[in-house]
Amino acid sequence: MSTHTLDLSSTDGSVERRINEVRQGNRQSLGDLLQLYQNYLSLLAQAQIDGRLRRRMSSSDLVQETLLAAHRDFDQFRGKTEGEWLAWLRQILSNCLSHAIERHFHAKKRDLRREVALESMTKRLDDSMARLSHFVAAKGNTPSEDMHQREMADALSLQLSKLKDKYRDVIVYRNLQGLSFEEIGSLMDMKTGTARMTWVRAIAKLKEVAAPDGQ
Repeated sequence: MSTHTLDLSSTDGSVERRINEVRQGNRQSLGDLLQLYQNYLSLLAQAQIDGRLRRRMSSSDLVQETLLAAHRDFDQFRGKTEGEWLAWLRQILSNCLSHAIERHFHAKKRDLRREVALESMTKRLDDSMARLSHFVAAKGNTPSEDMHQREMADALSLQLSKLKDKYRDVIVYRNLQGLSFEEIGSLMDMKTGTARMTWVRAIAKLKEVAAPDGQ
């Protein structure tokens, strides 16, 4: 998982400005803009790559493909707000994931089922962000109304990077992918009860790393 962090105070409210700068020909601003969303995309990618695909590609591979596509196709972006920018990035990630499934599982490119799968994956991405927002609030934090999904994703990504692999994985499976403990146990090669206890310990550890120093 990427551990790139943001100085949120310096980026707050600047997304629309950066979009305008890119449209005025400042390509450096495009690189800076995309970098802001690396952790956001990383969490979404982890939430979407299932066990079969994980054996063939990593979430970081999917994120890099998404960033490259966004850089290449920026001229196709017609939005102005951060919400529109987020939706556009999610759609690109969904497209890249669909192409990866075709590539690795030899699906026919002209198969009409691909369109259905793409729509389904886009909905899964939206659902993942809804679970992420709920998860951040459930930890005891109270995000302000204007707290952006990017900021929440950046904070959570940094916190997850400090956990053991098994703790990070079980949180991704449970809180981002919404899997049952039975399903998690199957994926992690452990009993259902063990999966549940691993998740409980993982949440406790996450609260420790998320708590301000001295609390």
